[in-house]
Amino acid sequence: MTRGPLRVDVSRRLCCGAGMCALLAPEVFDQSDEGVVLLRDAHPPAAVLAAVREAADQCPCAAITLHEASEAP
Repeated sequence: MTRGPLRVDVSRRLCCGAGMCALLAPEVFDQSDEGVVLLRDAHPPAAVLAAVREAADQCPCAAITLHEASEAP
C-alpha cells in the first residue's frame, strides 16, 4: 500500500534534545546548537517516510507529530 504525502510538525517546547530524530532521519530533522529539534523538511519524500515514522515513534518526549494528507492542518 502506497502512503500519501505526510506533513511533519515538531514542538521545540516539548523537545528534550535526545537527538534520535536527527540520527534516524537527518534529511528531515536536525538539532540546534542547544540540542533542540530543527525541522528541515515538513513534507519529506517517500524514500524517507519509514525513517520519519520511526523517529516519531522513538521520540521520548513526543515532540514529533505526523499528519497524513487526508488530515486537516
